[in-house]
Amino acid sequence: MTRWKVHGTRPAYQSPWVEVWRDDVELPDGDRIDHHVIKFPRASVGAVAVDGDRTLLIWRHRYITDTWGWEIPAGWVDPGEDPAVAAGREIEEETGYRAGSVEHMFTYHPLAGISTMRYTVFLATGLIHIGEPTDRAETVEVAWLPLAELPRLAADRQITDGPSLSALSYYRGMHLA
Repeated sequence: MTRWKVHGTRPAYQSPWVEVWRDDVELPDGDRIDHHVIKFPRASVGAVAVDGDRTLLIWRHRYITDTWGWEIPAGWVDPGEDPAVAAGREIEEETGYRAGSVEHMFTYHPLAGISTMRYTVFLATGLIHIGEPTDRAETVEVAWLPLAELPRLAADRQITDGPSLSALSYYRGMHLA
């Protein structure tokens, strides 16, 4: 038996953005530990926006890691919002483009060992430019980049965030193989 048994859980910190819980768990070998669990009250979405042989990415700074990089448009799903609608909204806010089609690609748990975070990735096509990005706090530059350049950009550490690497790799593997 390799399933952990939870004997109790209590909040350590809670906010509208993130929660940290302390779980009293029993491991399969019988040891009991205090395990921290990070919970996100809202689901996360991202979109691989493509037009032919190129993808739409944003250049931004991440203060936590103090890094700059290219990322897919992404964000949280608002309460009661359809995840596909949220992905389309994030594309508009962060890039100034509107998607004609937003289709589910995959859902995964990026931090399954410590977090309940669920991340859903969509494929966006039929993009039209509708104006400047409205979320200027997140976007420094918007660019269409060749899909063929993605491996080099990742190797050069210009794409380093997990959701973007996962989404773009999945798209290249499943759609360009």
